[in-house]
Amino acid sequence: MSKAHFLWVDDEIDLLTPYVLFLKEKGYSMRCVNNGRDALEICRSEMFDLIFLDEHMPGLSGLETLTLLHASQPGVPVVMITKSEDEGIMNQAIGKKITDYLIKPVNPHQVLMAIKKILDKKTLISETTTVNYRNEFKKLSQEIDQCLTADDWTALYRKLVYWELELDQADDPMMEMLAGQKAEANHAFAKFIRRNYEEWMIGSTVAPLMSPALFGKHLFPMLNKGEKIFFILIDNFRLDQWQAVKDVVSELFFSDDELYFSILPTATPYARNALFSGLMPRQLAELYPDLWVPEMMDEGKNMLEEPLIRHQLERCGMTHRFSYHKINTNQEGEKLVTRFQELEKSDLNVWVFNFIDMMSHARTDSKMIRELTADEAAYRSLTRSWFLHSPLLTLLRMIAAKGYKAVLTTDHGAIRVKNSVKVLGDKETNVNLRYKLGRNLGYDARKLFDILHPANYGLPSPNMSTRYIFALNNDFFAYPNNYNQHVTHYEHSYQHGGISMEEMLIPLVTLTPK
Repeated sequence: MSKAHFLWVDDEIDLLTPYVLFLKEKGYSMRCVNNGRDALEICRSEMFDLIFLDEHMPGLSGLETLTLLHASQPGVPVVMITKSEDEGIMNQAIGKKITDYLIKPVNPHQVLMAIKKILDKKTLISETTTVNYRNEFKKLSQEIDQCLTADDWTALYRKLVYWELELDQADDPMMEMLAGQKAEANHAFAKFIRRNYEEWMIGSTVAPLMSPALFGKHLFPMLNKGEKIFFILIDNFRLDQWQAVKDVVSELFFSDDELYFSILPTATPYARNALFSGLMPRQLAELYPDLWVPEMMDEGKNMLEEPLIRHQLERCGMTHRFSYHKINTNQEGEKLVTRFQELEKSDLNVWVFNFIDMMSHARTDSKMIRELTADEAAYRSLTRSWFLHSPLLTLLRMIAAKGYKAVLTTDHGAIRVKNSVKVLGDKETNVNLRYKLGRNLGYDARKLFDILHPANYGLPSPNMSTRYIFALNNDFFAYPNNYNQHVTHYEHSYQHGGISMEEMLIPLVTLTPK
């Protein structure tokens, strides 16, 4: 059985015998025709892995044949072979989406290299990636054991995401080993958070950049320099999702990306309100009780973001003009596009895009979305597809064209949950699967992180006996009532609110136009 089957189209067909024999020795098979018409005819009845196409032929030219071949076999790679180095011809060929080109005279080894580059590329990349990850595996395991600071963890998480994307791109069987290593890292990360989080809340000098300080430490210095800033928050936007769209953004901007820490709970009502107000939730509830919606109330908990931003600006003595918009649909995003000239009048424009958060929630109840996001790779792919076709990309192009800076970030990430942990709660207990707060919680403290004194962690207490509990790693909370049904419904869904690298270590990207 041959490795691959080729078609070679060249009017000097008698000269191809050495290539046929050479490639046959290498395990390949080849058909040869001497004109474009015969090539099109044979392609109607036979499938090829690769087509070599002479550019200069009588009758149908190589470029004309190429157009017709793409119409009949659009997925087959084509290598153009030409005697001419004319730039115009090569531009036309590249524009018609040739895969590669060779300049005559061509020797058999050049042909073999072209084949390997095109057909064997994925296999070679996969093999190399596997070897490289195997060599790195032990080093990463040692780093997991040696992470002592927030910077250590952000550096390690970057590496793990890098390898996840590399192995995913190579469709590598080592993904299962990496998943186990990420789970090990998350287990150690949870211990790190339990040891250090309370100290960070009392103003430790070793505390990382966290939600309440983001505006003051990152955004305000740019505004004070007189720069116009577009602050874009994509809800539920993880580091791997940023990496999935980074190449698109990099066509427009130079990007300086770092990671910052979301506060607990890693949920929108807490993390985003802390970001926009510059305050921990307990401070916010005390200073602006009219802007804090208690957990047990039914009304929306993120309906007051614009006044939160305004209060933070005023409290910090910032007199800059700002605008705020929340985008839940493409239509709302398109309205921003039409109003861009008006938005330019503000020093600070804050935009919240909710697509990814809506996608992760919809996955729980929609069979179609579950199919579209069957694994992490599919989750990233759907994110990229949305980004490429969303008004956000149009807006980024407009920002870059005007020479303005943008900051792209999120308030928290999400993790794909797998393991259920039983908890008990009364009717006043909140419904989130990754954190709970209430007076009468029943749980096994060994399986989660519990906070008995919320004030020490910057969290409000609706009652004197309120406590918070947080799921660790990829766990989620389930009640004993209808337990099996509950687990089946939520297992493998994307959730947030708890403690994991995916939820807490989140991208903060400064974009400078090219």
